[in-house]
Amino acid sequence: MQNTNPIWDHVERHRNAFIELSDNVFDTPETLYGEFKSVAEHKRMLEAQGFRITENAAGIPTAIVGEAGEKGPVIAILGEFDALPYLSQAPGIAGHQPLEDGGNGHGCGHNLLGAAALLAATAVKDWLSENGIEARVRYYGCPAEEGGAAKTYLVREGLFDDVDAAISWHPATFTAVNEAHSLANTRIDFTFHGKAAHAAGSPELGRSALDAVELMNVGVNYLREHMPDDARVHYAYIDAGGIAPNVVQSRATVRQLVRARNLRELKDLIARVRKIADGAALMTETRVETRVFSGVSNLLGNLALERAMQTELDRLGPVPFDDEDIAFAREMQSTFTDDEIRATFRRIGRKPDAGLALCDFVAPLERHREGGEGSTDVGDVSWAVPTVQARVATCAIGTPFHTWQTVAQGKAPAAHKGMIHAAKIMAATARRLIEDPDLVRAAQTTHQEHLADMPYECPIPKDVLPPLVE
Repeated sequence: MQNTNPIWDHVERHRNAFIELSDNVFDTPETLYGEFKSVAEHKRMLEAQGFRITENAAGIPTAIVGEAGEKGPVIAILGEFDALPYLSQAPGIAGHQPLEDGGNGHGCGHNLLGAAALLAATAVKDWLSENGIEARVRYYGCPAEEGGAAKTYLVREGLFDDVDAAISWHPATFTAVNEAHSLANTRIDFTFHGKAAHAAGSPELGRSALDAVELMNVGVNYLREHMPDDARVHYAYIDAGGIAPNVVQSRATVRQLVRARNLRELKDLIARVRKIADGAALMTETRVETRVFSGVSNLLGNLALERAMQTELDRLGPVPFDDEDIAFAREMQSTFTDDEIRATFRRIGRKPDAGLALCDFVAPLERHREGGEGSTDVGDVSWAVPTVQARVATCAIGTPFHTWQTVAQGKAPAAHKGMIHAAKIMAATARRLIEDPDLVRAAQTTHQEHLADMPYECPIPKDVLPPLVE
C-alpha cells in the first residue's frame, strides 16, 4: 500500500477510537429497531467529533444522522449497527460457544459496518475543514437492516432528497467494489381468522385458521415452479394458533417473504401470492387479512461511481493482514465445509485456492460471479440517489454470514484492519466526488436514465409505519 491520499491520514488518526466503537457495539448486540445502546454509542461519537446531530430520524428512535459542512454538495455515508437473533458467540474462538443462550450476535458484521462508515465521514469532515472546502458530509446511522427496512422508511420520508451521492460498504470474505445485484422483497403477514371448536367433539363446527396457513404454504410451493428462476418466497410461522391441539385454531399468522429481481417483478409476484392466500381462505371458510411488515428495493448500479471507487480501491490495495490474522483464519476455516469455501471464490469469480485463508487481492470491477442474491435496504437509497458500495475482507475465506462463525471473528484484529481499510476506501471515494463535479453529474445522469426506464415506487405503503419497539 502506498500512502498517496492525504485523507487516509485522517482515517489513521482516529482508528483506535473507532475500533473501540465497533467493539462496544459488538458487545451489546441489538436487533430490529431495538438498537438503543448501539445508537447511543454512535451519538456519543458524533458528539465527540463535532457533527450536527438529528436524532429520531424519520420518527425512528434508533436512527440518527450527523452532518458536517455548511453548504455545497452533500455526500452521504451509510452505516448500520443492528445484530441478528440467536447468534450469541464468544469472540476470538474457533468453536461454537454462545455467551448467552438464545442471545443476539453480530452475524453480519454491522458493528464494523457502522463504525467504519462513521470513521469515513469523520475523515471527510476533517479533510474539508483542513482545506477550507465547501461541501457537506452526512452520516446516516441506520437500524434494522436485517428485516426491518429502516432505510426504506428514511427514503420514503425524504431524508435523501438533497443528497448528491451515497457511499457504503459491507464486511465480506473478499475485497471488491460491490456488484449492484440484489433482490427486491416484501415481508407480508397473512393472518387467517376462523372459528374455534372442540377438535374431537365437534370438529365440523370449527374453521381452522392453521389449516388455511398450511394450505397457503402448499399453494406457494406449487407456485415456485412457475416463478422466475431468481425469485424466492420464504415463510415463517408468526402465530400457529396456540399449543392446544384439541382446539380448532381460530387464528393463525404466517409471514411470507417474497423476493424478485426488481420492483416490477416483485409487484407481479406479490399479486400471485395474495391470490393463493385468498384461495386458502376460500377452501377453509376462513377470512384472511394482510399487513405489510417491511419491504426493500433491488440495488441500482452506477458505473461512474463504481469506476471511481475501483480506482481508489486499486490505489489502496488489499487489506494488510499479517501471519497471526492468517493463522486464526485457518482455525476458522476448519469449521467450514468445502462447499462454503468454494462458494466464496465462485461469488468473486475466481478459481478456488485451498491455500488462501484471507483475501490478499483486490477483485477487478468486471468479473463473472456465481451464487444467489440477498436483499438490502440500501437498494432503496440507490433508487433515491446515485449509490456505490464496497465489499472489504474482514474474515476468513469461506465464512458463512449469518452464522456464529461470523460473530466469532467480529472483534479479531483482521476485522479491525478490514474496517479501517473500508473507511479509507469510502473517504477517498467521497473526496473524489467532492473534487470532481463532472463525476457527480455523470453519476446522476446514469441514475436518471434508470428511473426513466422504471420509476421508483416505494415497496412499503404510506400507511405502514416501522414496527418500533419500546
